[in-house]
Amino acid sequence: MSNAPARRTIWSGFPELIDWIELGLPVGTDAHGMRIEESMGDGKYTVRAEIPGIDPDKDLELTVAGDMLTMHAVRQSQSTGKHRSEFRYGAFTRSVRLPQGAHGDKATADYKGGVLTITVPFDERKRDAKAIKVRKAE
Repeated sequence: MSNAPARRTIWSGFPELIDWIELGLPVGTDAHGMRIEESMGDGKYTVRAEIPGIDPDKDLELTVAGDMLTMHAVRQSQSTGKHRSEFRYGAFTRSVRLPQGAHGDKATADYKGGVLTITVPFDERKRDAKAIKVRKAE
């Protein structure tokens, strides 16, 4: 057994604060964030977002402006009588920057099992990086 004191994280008592920091939203806004996964490969950029309990035809708006993709959803509370719920209701918003060479006007979206999947094709040739030689100052 170790004699070291037990480590306690100062964040354990503030799960909502962690969510705000993790999602990059200012505290006090009316919009909740949504958790996402991003991936790139085979000439396409894919974003998957967890948005359970919505009707994508009525409750979801996707927009592309310049190089920003914005996802906005509203989940309505459907409670009857007194109950306890830890679900989040209201507006959920998340914006992501599209990769260089992305064709936002050709984006497609699917919603299945509470997960929104957006696929955006991009031109991989425009993503080529150029090495910069560093000179040593003397």
